[in-house]
Amino acid sequence: MGKRVMVCDDAAFIRMSLRMIVEKCGYETVGDPKNGLEAVEQYNIYRPDLVFMDITMPEMNGIAATQAIRKEHPDALIVAVTSMGHEAMVLQAMQSGMKDFIVKPYKEDDIKKSLAKLLG
Repeated sequence: MGKRVMVCDDAAFIRMSLRMIVEKCGYETVGDPKNGLEAVEQYNIYRPDLVFMDITMPEMNGIAATQAIRKEHPDALIVAVTSMGHEAMVLQAMQSGMKDFIVKPYKEDDIKKSLAKLLG
């Protein structure tokens, strides 16, 4: 079975764009969470190999969602995808257990590199 990737973002366009890149790279996409709460619920259902997680979302932000997921699944591979490229945000994301950080607007290569680095 191929590697499964979940994309969590409150913007439908970003979710669609990321899913297209992920599938173009040969990975399966699962779930369709629009906020951190849905990401936690859907992670438990689909158990993806990697998650691309927006930081700034309604209901629950990406950092809180990452902490909740990693509490139950310490090996979860989660990549921050955010337009907030501030150093403090990067540090907070990494401290929450995120394994990589991509700044919007991202390039297809940024996504490919992150997938290659974390999923081989």
